[in-house]
Amino acid sequence: MQVYPSNRHLLDAHSNIGSADSIAANRLSYFFDVRGPSLTVDTACSSSLTAVHLACRSLAGGECDLAIVGGVNALLTPEVTMGFCRASMLSPDGRCKAFDASANGYVRSEGAGVVVLKSLRKALADMDPIYAVIRGTAINQDGRTSGMTVPSAEAQQDMLREALKAAGLAPTAVQYVEAHGTGTPVGDPIEATAIGIVFSTGRQAENPCLIGSVKTNIGHLEAGSGIAGLIKTALALKYRKIPPSIHFKQPNPSISFDKLHLRVPTTLEPWPPVSGPATAGVNSFGVGGANAHVLLEQPPAREFKATEEKRPKAQILTISARNARALQELAQSYVDFFQHDKTVCLHDVCYTASVRRSHHEHRLATVTSSPENLVHELGAFVSGKEVRSAVSRRCFKNKQPKLAFAFAGMGPQWWGMGRQLMHEEPLFRHVLEECDQLLRPLSKWSLMDELTADETNSRVGDADVTQVANCAIQIALTALWKSWGIIPDAVVGHSAGEMAAAHAAGVLSMSDALRVAFHRGRLLHRATGKGTMLALGMSHSQAASAIRGYENCVSIAAINSPTSVTLSGDAEALQEIAQNVEQQQLFCRFLPTRVPYHSPQIDSSRGELLESLAGLDPHESTIPIVSEVTGSFASGRAFDGSYWWRNAREPVQFAAAIDQLIEAGYELFLEISPHPVLATYISECLGSRGRDGTVLPTVRRR
Repeated sequence: MQVYPSNRHLLDAHSNIGSADSIAANRLSYFFDVRGPSLTVDTACSSSLTAVHLACRSLAGGECDLAIVGGVNALLTPEVTMGFCRASMLSPDGRCKAFDASANGYVRSEGAGVVVLKSLRKALADMDPIYAVIRGTAINQDGRTSGMTVPSAEAQQDMLREALKAAGLAPTAVQYVEAHGTGTPVGDPIEATAIGIVFSTGRQAENPCLIGSVKTNIGHLEAGSGIAGLIKTALALKYRKIPPSIHFKQPNPSISFDKLHLRVPTTLEPWPPVSGPATAGVNSFGVGGANAHVLLEQPPAREFKATEEKRPKAQILTISARNARALQELAQSYVDFFQHDKTVCLHDVCYTASVRRSHHEHRLATVTSSPENLVHELGAFVSGKEVRSAVSRRCFKNKQPKLAFAFAGMGPQWWGMGRQLMHEEPLFRHVLEECDQLLRPLSKWSLMDELTADETNSRVGDADVTQVANCAIQIALTALWKSWGIIPDAVVGHSAGEMAAAHAAGVLSMSDALRVAFHRGRLLHRATGKGTMLALGMSHSQAASAIRGYENCVSIAAINSPTSVTLSGDAEALQEIAQNVEQQQLFCRFLPTRVPYHSPQIDSSRGELLESLAGLDPHESTIPIVSEVTGSFASGRAFDGSYWWRNAREPVQFAAAIDQLIEAGYELFLEISPHPVLATYISECLGSRGRDGTVLPTVRRR
């Protein structure tokens, strides 16, 4: 872009950046926050294909693992066109007739094209749709010719041979060449001759090399022409069909098509039969003599559809639109799509909708197990009916919700916890197996054996097993969420759930978290039969009044919400307290446990727990953590051995901890546990603050 003197008064602080060629690439890097090489290439008409060559070099050299390569041409002012007219480069009749006897120049056009390049290995691993594989590239320069804009047949031949060498291909392996093909009387014969001389080597006359030019179809995109030719050729390889080059009626007499073993397709035709992979070349030449060539090959065959054994039984379809009506219309289009095509893979559709589509403000997510089930649920949504397995909300893009993981303590464990995930999620099982190995030096039992025992033989309900089993399950759930891209902005634990929370926050290693859980459970198991626990529907101050006179044998174990506390201690004393509470017609329920956690009955374990956890080395947190002991955000270094005694003995300040998160702007909570037990407490805390929030479970027991 240029600034004309008559427009100098329009210059402002953004003019220089807005008109600099380099900013075309830099602005995309800025917008998408990508940090690899960022450069605008200008070799005139070969710019975009030269950019492909440079991108391949960056990928091969490890400078980046993904490259975005584009070419664009915009006709903003008439001056350049006027100059090309004076140079007799443009077609007077407005037709680009590549390789035709009547070729008289090209037609300027505008447009943009972009391709994404990755290593083949990574693209296959990421299950990306692959249009073509770049086997080799080459660039060079014409050097001195009879004129600055006159091509060099020798230089073009050298470049084509260099590209074949880089690709490790014989000339006969190439069936088609997308030529630069501008339709000029000088350029076409030189290019066709160079292609013929190189690719006719070893080629039989009955098997000519096909050539064509996308410029006959869309005109000359100049700097973007190389990427246009590349895209055309990649699509031709994908569909195994070669499009015609239009306006080719009478072969140019200056091109010896038969001698050079060349042919121009004039109708859509199938790709020539070939014993190996279909292969094609793409030419692009700059007006100043900068040449580029890319050799493409069809991608390797692969089976996309996962087997039913490996595919998750439940799928989540996420769709979105810019308004509510558009969301309903989009949902209906999915209904129509699944009803029309009964062979479509549900997993592929859900994956693409989630990962490959933009997400707008009006959103719908539905859990489904089959296309038929999905059609029914989407149909109900379109009809305005309530759908149990679907959620529709408006998400404001400028308000990113802050997510907190809440790790439950005792209560959610059951004999079959984690079984389905162990069967369906390899990562989940792998983490549990790693936990099992880390526990072997400490325990006389196997974690995996305990988690896979039948209901009759299960010891998951015993304190010495349940605490470490819960911790391992929570560590595995956190790893599974992370593998799906779900990482919390903060964490909080309830009682025994704080060990896994500390690991999630980066405070404790997996080994140390399991060590704390093992010794905590081992020692508190000794208190089995010494008491029980009582849940009350009252405030902390009311609970303090309720235990007055029983302080030597009963403690407030947990303040769960403004209206929910738990008492722990001597069973007879708690029975008397329960009778008093019932007389006040307040909620009162004994918990199914024979271990009085957080009570005076466990005081004898203090010394041995501190000794067992001596040398514990907590780290500073990488994710903020709220302490259930203090009810406030805490430094990771605070979670030493003495802290974990306080965690076991002192009241769980869960309500205060949740209040801290709410005040910090957290209104989205995900419970990490084998079964949800914290949702009511968190919802009550949100309600007491007048906040609307969302509390979600991870798994539920059957």
